[in-house]
Amino acid sequence: MGKAHFIVAIFIISIITISCKSGSVNLFKAASPHEQYKRKLETAGLDKTAMGLAWINASTNSLKKALNINIPYRETGYFDAGKIPAAAYRFSATKGQKITINVVKKPSASALYLDLWYFADPTNPRRIASADTLNNPIQYEIDNTGNYLIRLQPELLQSVEYTLEITSGPSLAFPTTSKSKSIGSYWGDGRDNNARKHEGVDIFGSKRSPVLASANGTITRVNENNLGGKVVWLRPNGKDYTLYYAHLDEQVATEGQEVKLGDTVGLMGNTGNAKTTATHLHFGIYTFGGAVNPLPFIDPITKIPSKINASISNLNKTLRTVSKTTLYNLPQNKADAITTLSAGTIVNISAATGNFYKAELPDGNTGFINSNELIQTTKPLQKLKIKLILQKVFDQPDSLAAVKLNLKAGETVSVLGNFNNYQLISDENSQVGWIIK
Repeated sequence: MGKAHFIVAIFIISIITISCKSGSVNLFKAASPHEQYKRKLETAGLDKTAMGLAWINASTNSLKKALNINIPYRETGYFDAGKIPAAAYRFSATKGQKITINVVKKPSASALYLDLWYFADPTNPRRIASADTLNNPIQYEIDNTGNYLIRLQPELLQSVEYTLEITSGPSLAFPTTSKSKSIGSYWGDGRDNNARKHEGVDIFGSKRSPVLASANGTITRVNENNLGGKVVWLRPNGKDYTLYYAHLDEQVATEGQEVKLGDTVGLMGNTGNAKTTATHLHFGIYTFGGAVNPLPFIDPITKIPSKINASISNLNKTLRTVSKTTLYNLPQNKADAITTLSAGTIVNISAATGNFYKAELPDGNTGFINSNELIQTTKPLQKLKIKLILQKVFDQPDSLAAVKLNLKAGETVSVLGNFNNYQLISDENSQVGWIIK
């Protein structure tokens, strides 16, 4: 550890000690754990150091460079303390879904901050949830269809292996006891020779089987109409929408009644304009703006994230491409290409998901590469004899980067890979750096 790192480490230990002795501080009460830690860095003056400033900048910049993923999603990754890392992911979610975000850490006592953001305005994302200091799962009911973003960031000087899992499920319970949970007609299907669209889902079942309250709430109306026949309206507690149960054979709940999740509100039938159809429940959801698709609210099918097949033994390692390949914006082969990589291109692996690695190029660009397209750099591409009188070896593939060492003419090095007009080499003393081709 260098002198600067040692000084920062002493400051951080002091922060932790003060925090443990003083307990909860009112100043931090409304802040997320991530924001609390940032304030502690600032209070200790660490935001004026290169390391502290790099941590703060990493947290902000990660939101701007978030990678796209699809839900459900699972990855195992590694944060290297020496790199001051942060990672962010963007995904779309639909009103009515319940998102669960879980992180398992190694070592379990390490501090890893997890935040969820709503991304309606790309210039001003809004934090809507955070994991506590124990990293208990975040469970969040989606109120607005759109883009969401999560950020992961460890504390300074901590290396952490983690497994991130994001799943989605219904925010409401299924409204019938039908074992088959048979939905026979969906939102938007044509009705009356396509004169109107179906504003709900039809769930088929046996005559006079119970129709259930999908949430705790209040029965706001019990009435009859030509289309729905015998209907019941239920307003879930704290929500901006109302549940609509139609075609009931009998209404059990009464107007103004407070009901609990699972209470019987009616019995399934085929009243109204469903007299000629099989027994079913028409289930709808209405907001102030009109009807919305109820399927995400009650969809009984829970998708499971794919298994991680890419070897996690390559995490935090430098690999190279086997042949010409693609860096994708999503971990799937049909995703959009970020860039095309030539054979022998050097990448650093930070996470594994499915058959893909999350890979960072030497210029900082990050995306996903099929794990089968990468190999270790232990076997060099070639041996190279230095011809220049003095060959500079850079810390990064950039002529303005720091010079790690100088090679003399006649020395032999191993070429581990390439990036643009540079070669990654290892000298006879196993010192690694970049030289101009």
